[in-house]
Amino acid sequence: MGAEHRSLGPVRELSRRPRASRGREPPLTVQHLNQLLLVCSLVLLVAVAAVRISSRSGLPSLLVYLGIGVLMGQDGIGDVRFDNAELTQVIGYAALVVILAEGGLGTKWKEVEPVLASASVLALVGVGVSVGVTAAGAHYLVGLEWRQALIIGAVVSSTDAAAVFSVLRRIPLPARVTGTLEAESGFNDAPVVILVVAFSTAGPVTHWYVLVGEIALELAIGAAMGLAVGWLGSWGLRHVALPASGLYPIAVMAIAVTAYAAGALAHGSGFLAVYLAAMVLGNARLPHWPATRGFAEGLGWIAQIGMFVLLGLLVTPHELGDDVWPALIIGLALTMVARPLSVIVSLAPFRVPWGEQILMSWAGLRGAVPIILATIPMVNGVDTSHRIFNIVFVLVVVYTLVQGPTLPWLARKLRLGDDQEAADLGIESAPLERLRGHLLSVTIPKGSRMHGVEVNELRLPAGSAVTLVVREGKSFVPLPTTVLRRGDELLVVTTDPVRDAAERRLRAVAHGGKLASWLGTNGTTGAGTGSGVR
Repeated sequence: MGAEHRSLGPVRELSRRPRASRGREPPLTVQHLNQLLLVCSLVLLVAVAAVRISSRSGLPSLLVYLGIGVLMGQDGIGDVRFDNAELTQVIGYAALVVILAEGGLGTKWKEVEPVLASASVLALVGVGVSVGVTAAGAHYLVGLEWRQALIIGAVVSSTDAAAVFSVLRRIPLPARVTGTLEAESGFNDAPVVILVVAFSTAGPVTHWYVLVGEIALELAIGAAMGLAVGWLGSWGLRHVALPASGLYPIAVMAIAVTAYAAGALAHGSGFLAVYLAAMVLGNARLPHWPATRGFAEGLGWIAQIGMFVLLGLLVTPHELGDDVWPALIIGLALTMVARPLSVIVSLAPFRVPWGEQILMSWAGLRGAVPIILATIPMVNGVDTSHRIFNIVFVLVVVYTLVQGPTLPWLARKLRLGDDQEAADLGIESAPLERLRGHLLSVTIPKGSRMHGVEVNELRLPAGSAVTLVVREGKSFVPLPTTVLRRGDELLVVTTDPVRDAAERRLRAVAHGGKLASWLGTNGTTGAGTGSGVR
């Protein structure tokens, strides 16, 4: 790593020197590129291998990636010196866009719709309560000035989308809890960013009513932009057949990023825009959806790894000693007082059971987002901004170590596990443009009630039929009396007018069995989600 440190020196120094002197630096060569690619690829491989450690321990993978960055830093074995807060902020914003897009694509509308109001209140009112209580604790218990206290309160009041998505999707929880927490983590980045920027600006803090008005306006613009771009993008992808299946994932991510850029340029919340646009796309039954989800997940992992490693490089461990106790005290106020109070106040009108409120209070995970937001006062030149960054870094690491692994235990103690919920049926659609039809690829997952149903008992609408079954690696044309089994892969051909009706019927049978119509199961759900999809 010492050689890598020396070879990357021109790159590091280039980021620090004034613009006028950059022309005198020796040009970057292919050799520099080769060395940089080697370092980056090795870091990615180590990070990928470390995911298994995090999955076994229940820790969010962000801690492993932060550790890699710290080890590579000036106090670690790599001795890489990096202190460019502005570059970190820019890269962090870009990574957060990708993470929010990936999270939105995986958010099921059927889970979010019933809790949309409560999640929105938790992301707005809850953030306000959490900022106020945490800032009061930082001021009165630690002795920080009000501006610094408010900045820290705002920075740590946002739950982190990456941490929440990575932990909650491994825990079998009721759909209402998962939907509320995922939607909250997707929504609350927007108001928190606005608050941190306002508190970090030189001069007196804006009056609260002006600040509330600005937040409302930016959120409205961002929401409108995200919904519009998402709807237009999904409509286009469903009606225009692209020449190669690999273009669909690229188009979907490009549409999501477009929503962010358009929302930000319109002086709205780009983070809310990208999350809403991705959620619209993720529930629009787009062609080749499993490939799109795999592509988005891969980009999300790369964004998380790069962002967390960079944040680990930015921190200087030997400077953290004096800020450990303030971080622990502020974190205790946040975790034990501010977060529970914000949940209770926000969810009071919705009559959420106490057990679920307790879990939501403990599941307010922090991650890279607070650390990224802590670079805003550093870039703006706020007094003691490095101390703010150190406090936030220690707080995030310590309380993520405590909260992440204990979430499954708490869910079991509160009897909120939901292991028996049947997996949703995943359907991939490939448009046959010239034939005015669709080819649906269906995999019957474990727990599906389609197991044991005969092909003729599917009762697909006229104009659709099961044309092929793949079972244990062998394919055959089914008879009307062929009994379907778990793990079977079906190819269903439908004409364009009955495509949606055929998919609804397949989902209905998957959830209700052959008597789905009698049981009132209609098969309405977000598409493209669930296990066993290809």
